[in-house]
Amino acid sequence: MIAEGENILQLIPQRPPMVMIDKLFSCDENTCVSGLSILHNNIFCDDKYFYESGMIENIAQTAAASVGVIAQRENKEAPVGFIGSVKRLKIYKKVSVGTNIVTTVDTQQKVGNVSIIKGRIEQDNNIIAECEMNIFLQE
Repeated sequence: MIAEGENILQLIPQRPPMVMIDKLFSCDENTCVSGLSILHNNIFCDDKYFYESGMIENIAQTAAASVGVIAQRENKEAPVGFIGSVKRLKIYKKVSVGTNIVTTVDTQQKVGNVSIIKGRIEQDNNIIAECEMNIFLQE
């Protein structure tokens, strides 16, 4: 475990209530794995389910945590990133409130301040969502 709870805030620019990761299991130059407990007070939930937009934000924040870990190692502040595009989004299953998800982001390519990533969300070792994203980092 690299970080959890409030320590996640040192790695990502988002602040509550927009924080969509609460654990960072592992992270290197190419792959980052995070976790999220889906709580009833999450802004991307209704009474029963975690919205698809929350899943997209969860993948993006896992990518942000990866950049944050690298910045922290270099004693720099974590940069702000923006989702440029989401491609090939597939949602296979709704996620219920009260459950946990694990998200893996693999960096496919970096060109200047743009990262191309593939993300997938799993619940109980089953893929529930996946997509590709272009993420732009603010200089």
